[in-house]
Amino acid sequence: MRTASTQQPSTERTDRETRPSGPATPLRALGEVPWREIQDSTGSAAAIPLLLNTIAWGGPEAASGALHELRDRICQYGFVVEQATAATVPFLWELAQLPQVTCRARIIQLLKNIADARQWEHTASAYPKLLNHRENHVVWERAARRAVHARRAALRQLMAEEDAEIAHASTELARSLGE
Repeated sequence: MRTASTQQPSTERTDRETRPSGPATPLRALGEVPWREIQDSTGSAAAIPLLLNTIAWGGPEAASGALHELRDRICQYGFVVEQATAATVPFLWELAQLPQVTCRARIIQLLKNIADARQWEHTASAYPKLLNHRENHVVWERAARRAVHARRAALRQLMAEEDAEIAHASTELARSLGE
């Protein structure tokens, strides 16, 4: 014979979406950035999502090649940032923290280059008319630096990595950020 439950009915909503409790899917927010509408050093930044995905999921050679191309697109010569740089930085931070990524130390070095970039700012101090251009590179440079600073909380974990190259690159980035 079954007995009726004496428990009170639940007031908890059951119609809400449930998410798995595991780690978030890497680079999940790539689609939220209007890549085709912003510029990298080649023109449209539409290729950046593919490059970031190749860095995340490609083998060592493919990831290294994609990172090299990405660097040329968002931080040419290691100090010239572009409009797409600030939008790319959060994804670089994410990749730097993923154990499966094979070029993490180089990603951290790229973040340091972006944090140190002041090419346009220095040029604008000598030629203030640069600040009046429609494409204001000084604004892009400052936004990119702010984007690096915004995620610096990840540095403590990265500096504690067993991989000496990652730990060293992270320490250098921390110094650059004044940490």
